[in-house]
Amino acid sequence: MDAADGRRALDAALADAARLDPALLAALTSDALDEALRGFADAHGAAALPVLQALTADGIPRALRRAARLALYRLAQHGVQPPPPAARPVVERRPDRAERAWLSGVDGSGSRAVWVLFDGARGLELCSLIVNDEAGVMDVAGGEITKKRLETELAALRASQKLPWVEVEPVRALAVVGEALAAHLARGTTPPAGFARWERRFAPGDPEPLPARPAEPPLVEQAAALLELPEMAGWFLEPETVQADALELLETRESKLVVSDQVKAERGEAIVTRVVERELDAAARRRWARRLDAMVFIFEATGRPEQAAQAAAASAALADETQQIAHQPFARALALRAVELAGEVALGKISAAEVSRKPGAP
Repeated sequence: MDAADGRRALDAALADAARLDPALLAALTSDALDEALRGFADAHGAAALPVLQALTADGIPRALRRAARLALYRLAQHGVQPPPPAARPVVERRPDRAERAWLSGVDGSGSRAVWVLFDGARGLELCSLIVNDEAGVMDVAGGEITKKRLETELAALRASQKLPWVEVEPVRALAVVGEALAAHLARGTTPPAGFARWERRFAPGDPEPLPARPAEPPLVEQAAALLELPEMAGWFLEPETVQADALELLETRESKLVVSDQVKAERGEAIVTRVVERELDAAARRRWARRLDAMVFIFEATGRPEQAAQAAAASAALADETQQIAHQPFARALALRAVELAGEVALGKISAAEVSRKPGAP
């Protein structure tokens, strides 16, 4: 075969792209191939471009690809350029979307766990946080996760979690994190460094107003029983702030004076009343009312309507500043437990760190 055969093969491909025969062209000598391609390009100009470009594709013999590129270069030198490649379709980056979420109950320091599963450009990502109603975001972790791994993690969490753990609508979990971020703004603090990768997915937000509920007296009276539940064992005032009161209560109970049990009980009640009135100011009342309100949802979600009703009534009573707090059973139980624990610290039975209610304490 010679250059004329190559030229006929190229002209045939120009008329019908399906007739392009790279094997035939590759069989030509380099000189014959160059002559055929040069003549074809000179004769057809821009019309020759599709055939020449097809000969530069992957899978074409190397010598043939090189000769076709040279022919394209010669055309370009005469002002005949291939059309620019079609712009690739713009693939919109899928916005991160909160697909699922979970919340734990609230502990006695105002902390709770939050998990939010995002479906974004990189697939599923799980953000795991510990947030506190006073200090904001305390801890953050997470990253890419598969559905199978997620189910494994959830099963392990349910088995080990001391607090109730429920799946919620993502908007509720996002709001909880938003409140924690608002706490940072109010205090002039910042979340942990690890939160930076998640920050764009959350926005600060003030807490929703507490729902208007009646503080039904029978339920308010029963609410102290909530503190006997395992998940509320850590609910009490900060023992460190009632150390002096605890020592006074210890002295009263262990007094060598001939004092009746009734008088001792009355003195003990007076100490607790003093603690309640001093420690549960307006801000503290609102804080504990919100914690109880969070537990109302948890109790309802875990099928405990009686406890939910008691928590709702106690929350309403704490939030209503027209109601005296000194004799509210739930408030008194918070105070009494703190005083008793502070007494155990004073006697060396437990360490102060074990019972601290400061955010982040063990």
